Amino acid sequence: MSKKTEKSLKKGLKRKIIHLLSESNSKSYNSKQVAKALGFHQPMKKKLVHQIMEDMLRDKVITPQNNGFVMASSFSSNEGIIEFTSKGSAYILIEGEDDIYISKEKTRNALDGDLVSYSLITNTRKKKPEGAVDRVLKRKKTEFVGTLQVSEKFAFVITDSRRVHVDFFIDLKHMNKANNGDKVIVELMNWPEKLNSPFGKITKILGKSGETNTEMNAIMEDFELPYEFPAEVLQAAEDVDTTISKKEIAKRRDFRNVDTITIDPFDAKDFDDAISYKELENGNLEVGVHIADVSHYVVPGTIIDNEAVNRGTSVYLVDRVVPMLPEVLSNQVCSLRPNEEKLTFSAVFELDKDAKIKSSWFGRTVINSNRRFTYEEAQERIETKQGDFQTEINRLNDLAQIMRAERMSKGALNIESTEVKFIVEDGKPVGVKLKISQEAHKLVEEFMLLANKHVSRFIGIPKKGETKYPNIYRIHDQPSEEKIADLHRFVADNGYEIKEVKDKPLSFALNNLLTEAKENREVNFIGPMVIRSMAKAVYSAENIGHYGLSFDYYSHFTSPIRRYPDLMLHRILQNFLDKKTPNISEDEIEQQSKYFSNQEKKATDAERASTKFMQVVFMEDKVGQEFAGTISGVTSYGIFVEITENKCEGLIRTNAITQDRFYFEEDGKKLVGKKFGDELKMGSKVTIEITKVDMVNRTIDMELIDFDKI
Repeated sequence: MSKKTEKSLKKGLKRKIIHLLSESNSKSYNSKQVAKALGFHQPMKKKLVHQIMEDMLRDKVITPQNNGFVMASSFSSNEGIIEFTSKGSAYILIEGEDDIYISKEKTRNALDGDLVSYSLITNTRKKKPEGAVDRVLKRKKTEFVGTLQVSEKFAFVITDSRRVHVDFFIDLKHMNKANNGDKVIVELMNWPEKLNSPFGKITKILGKSGETNTEMNAIMEDFELPYEFPAEVLQAAEDVDTTISKKEIAKRRDFRNVDTITIDPFDAKDFDDAISYKELENGNLEVGVHIADVSHYVVPGTIIDNEAVNRGTSVYLVDRVVPMLPEVLSNQVCSLRPNEEKLTFSAVFELDKDAKIKSSWFGRTVINSNRRFTYEEAQERIETKQGDFQTEINRLNDLAQIMRAERMSKGALNIESTEVKFIVEDGKPVGVKLKISQEAHKLVEEFMLLANKHVSRFIGIPKKGETKYPNIYRIHDQPSEEKIADLHRFVADNGYEIKEVKDKPLSFALNNLLTEAKENREVNFIGPMVIRSMAKAVYSAENIGHYGLSFDYYSHFTSPIRRYPDLMLHRILQNFLDKKTPNISEDEIEQQSKYFSNQEKKATDAERASTKFMQVVFMEDKVGQEFAGTISGVTSYGIFVEITENKCEGLIRTNAITQDRFYFEEDGKKLVGKKFGDELKMGSKVTIEITKVDMVNRTIDMELIDFDKI
């Protein structure tokens, strides 16, 4: 058993012991009685219980009484992070264990994300543990985004977050010149125990609620993501020396005379990767994956670097990019624009016709891109075999397809999704464009994966006689047994089966499932459920491989313009190439990895929130219209429906369905009609009518007109 596993097991057992003794009404237990009460009969677990209780006695968590032990009177209640539901109830999140349910009446004055102390409650009717908040130990945040509603003598701020279950009371003297309907930031002043609402004051006016620019800035504020650069950072970026001297070029491998192209979305402004192509005399190809050398311009500890660390990532909202670096760097100096000399950090591979790597090289380079392609232009070269650089693009595409097939043969997950992009004019959505992954996208993806994988292996695998070098990895853990069990039940209820492939990882069975669903044109709801069953990819100093890609080593190297971990990796790689002592420890990397993983999650949540807002704006003038759709989610209070033609999502409440009285079946995650037995479940085809669009709460209400009956 690894130290990490043992530590997790001990933590879980300690929590169960505390739960047992807290419910015992002063009855004392010795370690044998505790082990028996918890159903532990193995000698190893009995011994572990005894060890844990000795530790608890030493730490004065328990105290001796009547030949056993009880909870010490000085022992404070448990601590944890509280996470609210939209209904006002909450859960205390406990790593590796069941979450503690907190009813709405027992949350006291806690807010979403706060660190709280809580007591466990005995409830013989429920299997899952319940608790009550004792007090707030630390606020996650004290500023919130919302809309101001003003009356004659006072005002309230209605918060945007559905997880913040209260409105903020504002005394008129704390309005800070805000007006009714303004989108504002409210600061929590205090929250007296016996009052339903906290007191707040307005600290910033974002603009009129409902206006696109205001709402996008509000989303960034809500997720604590900066969207404006301080003046001194912008000035520092302007002052960066952008000249490329002959002395600097002499330090680098020169690719300026090698055919090089970029392939990006049509509306991209920062080009952080390029691919070079050179036929060798032996018939092999030399392919270079060239990445903007941001580390040359952004120096650790400078004001620009500190701002980039604070942001951690660029944020891609529906109508704009909020960059990690000032635009003079991201869109100009570091961007690999055509016909301009650019400093790059490169992974160069010699590949034979079967895409086998014959040699590889990593280091700093200089390039001059010949041509900027959009994905559409590159796809045209692939399909027509005509146009400039068609030979190079098609040869690269042939190699990419071989590399992709090899990944799939090793169990990489083959999950494809359709991306929806709004067409925005003057801040308003006027249409949607469905982005389907084509060969041109996969071409770029495969070569970026190739670079990411082999840079990671180059640093991460110690050579004979060398010690392990600290590195930042992009890891993806195996899915938990519990989530896979849920997926088994879901697909079985929809007529599918996860058939394990002999002597192969689970990913092979999942790929077969996705292929079958695609053939039946049902991958649009099976695919998302497979994704939900997966662990989340994160950054880490400890390498466990990447399950989804089926790679033993993987790091992010290819986007330092928009991801700080890539910039970290560039610095680590150069240090490694220079054979220098590591300038960052594994502990420091791990600490930063957690921070950047969290920033990435916040950015993703902000992007989803911006999409949801734009969906509401787009559907605002469509109340009363009917649409075909697919059920995309099922809860006890209703079904979520995704409209087929524009991918906008809305809710049909269970109590508003008139075709029958429906009840929620937890195991199958479906609504079942009491009278006729009809089922409403994920993937069911429906016809709906838009009944209400709420701009404040960003919700779309629907009515069920018809549905496919089973």
